[in-house]
Amino acid sequence: MSDSISVLIVDDHPLLREGVAAVLDAEADITVVGEAKDGAEAVEAFARLSPDVVLMDLQMPGMDGVDAIGEIRSAAPEARIIVLTTYAGDVRALRALKAGASGYLLKSSLRRELIDTIRAVHGGRRYLNPQVAHDIALNAIGEPLTDREIDVLKSVSMGRANKEIARLLSLSEDTVKSHMRSIFTKLDVTDRTQAVTVAHRRGIILL
Repeated sequence: MSDSISVLIVDDHPLLREGVAAVLDAEADITVVGEAKDGAEAVEAFARLSPDVVLMDLQMPGMDGVDAIGEIRSAAPEARIIVLTTYAGDVRALRALKAGASGYLLKSSLRRELIDTIRAVHGGRRYLNPQVAHDIALNAIGEPLTDREIDVLKSVSMGRANKEIARLLSLSEDTVKSHMRSIFTKLDVTDRTQAVTVAHRRGIILL
């Protein structure tokens, strides 16, 4: 149909792409015009196909979803992109929204939510999964981790002790301990395991 909503699906899992395509192709006003398995392919496919809406996964090999969103929006500021991901973390969601995403959905979303969001975003509106929106609001007033604190926390997630972290990051051990105290305060946790768990859940680090 000439007036149908054209959609590009971007995900590194073929079965996920096939499943989403099957759902969308059942709708009379939506047409899947292409698929891509990573961010670089998504940028190329968008330039070639000019879809009305892009469904974009976040974690993919090579260029990830956030970088792809930024590339596409840089070339086509009017591009309408919906993140479709397994990650509910508020930090990752904010990165995607700041890069230019118009919607943020979880892969656990109901079929109807996906379809309604595609139509809404195509119509110029925005949509944010309620759980993600709640987490963003909940953590909005909190102080974010610094880049160095994130580096320290990534090393902690790999099981490294403070002494090893200090050596790898060219810091003193006391400085690493100071960063850990700041991380605990900002994430409202009391130990290293909790810090890693909360940071992963919020999308600050990936495990």
